[in-house]
Amino acid sequence: MSIDLESLSEATSGAVGALLSTTILYPLDTCKTKYQAEAQAQSQRKYRNITDVLWEAISTRQVLSLYQGLGTKNLQSFISQFIYFYGYSYFKRLYLEKSGSKSLGTKANLIVAAAAGACTAIVIQPLDTASSRMQTSEFGKSKGLWETFSGCSWSELFDGLGISLLLTSNPSIQYTVFDQLKQRLLNSNRSKYSESAPEALSAFNAFVLGAVSKSVATCLTYPAIRIKVMIQASDSEDETTRTQSKAPKTVTKVLHSIWKREGLLGFFKGLQAQILKTVLGSALLLMIKEKISRGTWVLILAIRRYLLASRSLLKTA
Repeated sequence: MSIDLESLSEATSGAVGALLSTTILYPLDTCKTKYQAEAQAQSQRKYRNITDVLWEAISTRQVLSLYQGLGTKNLQSFISQFIYFYGYSYFKRLYLEKSGSKSLGTKANLIVAAAAGACTAIVIQPLDTASSRMQTSEFGKSKGLWETFSGCSWSELFDGLGISLLLTSNPSIQYTVFDQLKQRLLNSNRSKYSESAPEALSAFNAFVLGAVSKSVATCLTYPAIRIKVMIQASDSEDETTRTQSKAPKTVTKVLHSIWKREGLLGFFKGLQAQILKTVLGSALLLMIKEKISRGTWVLILAIRRYLLASRSLLKTA
């Protein structure tokens, strides 16, 4: 069985990009997640805005707790992006081979991206739930990965899977917008500079296109994003908070809770923080991926040639 080297290269560069961008922006992600997970009327809120979360960490001397769950989040990001980029590249190649087309249309791109996203969501859902619980735990009281796993049933580890599958539309929209904008930009460059046009985007162009594509996807899917965070949120706050704001575990109850306590605007609570985090994270990921993709391809080819040469030597020995 032959290995699809192009898909492997895409997956590896995407996973490395996710790892670096997640680490850089993790404190912002923790603040955003804790802010989103709180479901209270405005007069009863512990956090009025995302900076209140940061100030709590500083005032309680728990700044390092902004990194609680970083290892789990990095593992989740690496695995999810590897699976996603490998699946996206593989399904894209498969579609082009079967259809005989030279490029994906918008509809086909959405289907391919959704298929890759669905595979990713199912595989990494337990890690997603664990990282959300670790981030929303009280500062300084977060459990480790295995403790979090051992404290949950299998059904609890897959809390929010339905929403996660629904949210496959987010990367589908994002990468479709990004890919279409990228192709238009590269085609424009080729028409201006003929064969001397670069095959990859510059770091600046990749950053801008990543930001634009992720902004569009985030705005369209944000209510589902917040519902998912509330379903997966930790229940390990102090007893008073637990009895007042324990997050319901079904979509229906979460919808009712948000509507009753916060009204229509509650479905968009934390949207600015979500856009800031996801846009920066996505833009950094795609920028890093574009810059290391050539190096990754060369490295994979070198490893393949080395393995083939070693196999030939063993056969002749």
